[in-house]
Amino acid sequence: MNNNPSGQSGALDISQLQDTAINVVDALCGILCRPVELVLRPWHGTRYFKPPIIFFSTLLMILLPVFSAVATAAVSMIPFSHVRPPMGLFSIGSLAQLYFLLSIIHGIRHYRCMLNMSREKNSVFEGPPLPFFCLVPGGSSFWRVRIVYEPLALLIFANVMGHLFIFQSGLVTYLDVAALALAMHSFLGWYRAWEYIRNILDMRYAAPIIASMSENQASEEDLATIHMASFPSDLSPDIREAAASHLARVFSDSGTAR
Repeated sequence: MNNNPSGQSGALDISQLQDTAINVVDALCGILCRPVELVLRPWHGTRYFKPPIIFFSTLLMILLPVFSAVATAAVSMIPFSHVRPPMGLFSIGSLAQLYFLLSIIHGIRHYRCMLNMSREKNSVFEGPPLPFFCLVPGGSSFWRVRIVYEPLALLIFANVMGHLFIFQSGLVTYLDVAALALAMHSFLGWYRAWEYIRNILDMRYAAPIIASMSENQASEEDLATIHMASFPSDLSPDIREAAASHLARVFSDSGTAR
């Protein structure tokens, strides 16, 4: 039984699978990088972080210090190992404390904005970057700062602090992973915006070819660009027009479904 009412399959199913995979990767990256985003993006909107992201990120900040403490204790109990605890002033537990402190501060700010919605213009905007990013070359580019400069700054900062024995190795490792997750999270935001515009342009390009196809005037070269084959020459005009209308709906639905 065909569960697709419009008869679409193939390309549309692959697009849905791709969208699901993108959503999963975006959610995982959002969970990992939310603790550092609270520092990098202090003026984010009330709906920038979705409730599931907040829940799992908070759970992560509860479990990571526990896991780190248990792992350190387990290694120190190995006979004749003489393993020293990680060196550094701040551990993953320190980051967890900062996370919960910032969560309380941002929670109060969000609560005020939710009670008085005129306090914010866009509830899903992540807010402007930190001021010093405007001083670097290309710092005026929104997506360049989000995808490149912010993760790179976090990566450099974490490793410098680790070499100075200010951050423990576990905290440095987490911040390295969070920097990569932050870059991917920002890239997926850019990709979705690009894909939306690209779908509109693709539909605009395909429309005259489909119209020519309904009149049996489209060339093989034009049809190849949209992965279509020409109609049989003896096909009746009514069926040709109906098929062209269906193809136009398929192209339109595949673009809007994203």
